[in-house]
Amino acid sequence: MKISFLGTGTSGGIPVINCGCQVCLSDDPCNKRLRPSIKIEVDGQYLLIDTSMDLRQQLLRDPMPRIDAVLYTHAHADHIYGMDDLRRFNHLQHQPIPVYGSSSTIHRLRQAFGYAFDLPAFQNGVPNLISNIVDKPFRVNGTEIIPIPLWHGKMEILGYRIGNFAYCTDVSAIPQSSYALLQNLEVLVLDALREEPHPTHFSLSQAIREAQKIGAGQTWFTHMNHKIDHQRHSALLPERCALAWDGLILKIENKK
Repeated sequence: MKISFLGTGTSGGIPVINCGCQVCLSDDPCNKRLRPSIKIEVDGQYLLIDTSMDLRQQLLRDPMPRIDAVLYTHAHADHIYGMDDLRRFNHLQHQPIPVYGSSSTIHRLRQAFGYAFDLPAFQNGVPNLISNIVDKPFRVNGTEIIPIPLWHGKMEILGYRIGNFAYCTDVSAIPQSSYALLQNLEVLVLDALREEPHPTHFSLSQAIREAQKIGAGQTWFTHMNHKIDHQRHSALLPERCALAWDGLILKIENKK
């Protein structure tokens, strides 16, 4: 299984518009963060988790030959508003692309992108998508995907587990029942917005505590804002915790 981090920033991206802080002015490429999304190559399948509003830019830098499915964590703008760029893959693949999410997420997607769903025939120029509501583990062409209920403030969202890898972004609390879904992970990706507490995201210290509680072989932090400096904060992290960056690639064994 190959995991590629397309974006590791927060909703405003890094650098932030009209900001002169040290991180936004940094020459360190690890401090340049697009909006959050990852791609996964597993069992011959190409999957996206979320379609960030920077998706075109991300896939020009880190191409995919096709997209077999898109898994949505939730329907906030920074996670969905690259959806229209899926139409290029419809054109290349000559078939609709299935998208997956909770019932509330699918409802929001169909409101925002109604022109992309329930098409009577294949159409060029628009995304051609098939919506699938996730309420239990499911398979994409034989690859099992386990949804992980999480809290993003007062909003229930989803993380996803594939084999011994799990992706949990935009999370401020993990329900007790979800910890069982996060056991025996080789790699965990976890939200870590900033040092200061936030009502809808883990702070860095909270993310570290959760990472140590879950006990994955390695935890990578994502969805970081411009208060996180890659070099300075990396030096403060305990063993088996690290800050991800745009373009980071992980290769792990897909244990089934």
